[in-house]
Amino acid sequence: MLSKQQQSVGEKLLALPLGQNVKNFLSYLTVEAGLSENTVLAYGRDLKGFLEHCKSNNIKHLSRIRPAIIQDYLKILARDQKGESSIKRALVAIRMLLRYSKLMGLIEDDFTAILESPKIWQRLPSICSRQQVADLLNTPDPDEPFYHRDKAMLELLYATGIRASELAGLRIPDLNLDIGYLRCLGKGNRERVVPVGKVAIEAIVEYLAKLRPLLARPFSDNFLLLSRTGRPMSRIEVWRLVKKYAIRAGMPRNLTAHTLRHCFATHLLTGGADLRSVQEMLGHVDIATTQIYTHVDQERLREIHRNFHPRP
Repeated sequence: MLSKQQQSVGEKLLALPLGQNVKNFLSYLTVEAGLSENTVLAYGRDLKGFLEHCKSNNIKHLSRIRPAIIQDYLKILARDQKGESSIKRALVAIRMLLRYSKLMGLIEDDFTAILESPKIWQRLPSICSRQQVADLLNTPDPDEPFYHRDKAMLELLYATGIRASELAGLRIPDLNLDIGYLRCLGKGNRERVVPVGKVAIEAIVEYLAKLRPLLARPFSDNFLLLSRTGRPMSRIEVWRLVKKYAIRAGMPRNLTAHTLRHCFATHLLTGGADLRSVQEMLGHVDIATTQIYTHVDQERLREIHRNFHPRP
């Protein structure tokens, strides 16, 4: 039972245009739920199309949203040949909006449970062989001005499996090079500690000694990776540089910074690491997310088949 004060607040919010309610929802995700900026931006992108669909159907307030409107929108996405994963992501955003609206007393019924999610195939991540990764890591030219930074960046991505956004947010105090680990904040501001190998440590030490002091400015704070202007590198800059070196190394054109994360996990499991340890290092909440990497190493499966099948 809502109090009179809650009812009053709910009535004021209900009178707001649908677009403003969505803005309030996105603010809620940031302030109350503590989701990362990238996650909130993704929800915003997914809800933008739904808002346009509602507008075209003369739906101006949350109370007029019905399951049929949502199902029509999903059919439009399918008709426009959007990928199943994109359709599923859009549905998740709509569900979150409606659950927030129920919590705030803006709608009476939460009908999200009856909305069906599209069934999608689980896609195996693209990975590279150990030799391909080694070739990529050796691509930066020592004669180039940003060699030490880019070398440290590539080595860290592969040595730790951290995301590009996590790498961009790393600060020098987050690294303990004497012991060999780093601390980073992942999705949902979950903190984890990841070991750092000897080769990556050497690359970082070189960068800190030879290049970072030349890039640093008063506004650089203590971020680890700096751009040529002294500002902290962004996630997009990390992706752009990885793509640049991948092309230079003759790697597949779809290789990204996240590919190195896939390689990190797959090569660990191939080498005998246990799934739980890899899950912890990747920062996965659900081990099912990590289990996908057990399906990637086809050569290991062929070796098991040759060794144990009665008719190899």
